[in-house]
Amino acid sequence: MSRLDRLPTQLQQALAARRLLKVIAGLTNFDAASVQRISRAAGAGGADVIDVACDPALVRLAAEASGLPICVSAVDPELFPAAVAAGAALVEIGNYDAFYPLGRVFDAAEVLAITRRTRELLPEVVLSVTVPHVLPLDEQEQLAVDLVAAGADIIQTEGGTSAKPFSAGTLGLIEKAAPTLAAAHAISRALATAGQPLPVLCASGLSAVTLPLAIAAGASGVGVGSAVNRLGDELAMVAVVRGLREALGSAAPVVAA
Repeated sequence: MSRLDRLPTQLQQALAARRLLKVIAGLTNFDAASVQRISRAAGAGGADVIDVACDPALVRLAAEASGLPICVSAVDPELFPAAVAAGAALVEIGNYDAFYPLGRVFDAAEVLAITRRTRELLPEVVLSVTVPHVLPLDEQEQLAVDLVAAGADIIQTEGGTSAKPFSAGTLGLIEKAAPTLAAAHAISRALATAGQPLPVLCASGLSAVTLPLAIAAGASGVGVGSAVNRLGDELAMVAVVRGLREALGSAAPVVAA
């Protein structure tokens, strides 16, 4: 039995069907009221899992508000065990978007070290690891393969903060998503070639327009943060999550050549 078999049934089914929708409250968002609103919206809108900052109180709050399995995100492995004890179904190293404006960059060696320490602390818990988008694509591919060898169960991509869309409308949304879509394609193909076809989650800079492209690029699911959590109105959040759910449901699971 793989560690992925320990996930709640609905998450296993969503990954197998390549339609998992993760709503990201924010790695640095410790505002309980904000997390509660986002969690309620994620549950009402049809998300499969909500990703919150690594804090036991937030895990319990998000689970109660959403009725969904909880993923916790951090870059400090020592924070994970308490969150898992509070009920988190899986843990996520990254993503790193909140750190880039501060000049904090994670290289391959550091991400591998964090992964190995997390696996030491939590040998049986499902572990998702984000590959930093600041690395060239070939280095992202190699890191993904190395991360699986180090114990990662899911690989997540990112890239929204490096995108520089210059067009309006639909074209601009595609330009915004281009880095994370490219990473999803490259990494999913590299893992398959290495005989390690684990799930890839595509995250950062996505929208309802680009979710189907992420699945076509090889992802088993998507993570969406700012499109939801930047909204102040809970009803608007629910509407966006529902739109994301509908867009993902229409995605054709065909890996790009």
